[in-house]
Amino acid sequence: MAMEKISVKKAKKIAKDKELKPARIKGTDIIQFTKSEDIARFEVIEWDNFEDALSRRGLAVYESGGWMKIMKG
Repeated sequence: MAMEKISVKKAKKIAKDKELKPARIKGTDIIQFTKSEDIARFEVIEWDNFEDALSRRGLAVYESGGWMKIMKG
């Protein structure tokens, strides 16, 4: 199944259904989705900040079969 670019709105719905949160790996600009409560490693961010980071870095959310991945848009 091919990865399809999706909107942040759709990503929010999938994330909510899977109990995922947008996060930044501390000390980096890397953003990803996480279920982890590992506050030493992850900083959970607001969706607006997540969307800004995607835009600033030329990234987009892609989905296939319910799996999401952040890649160059």
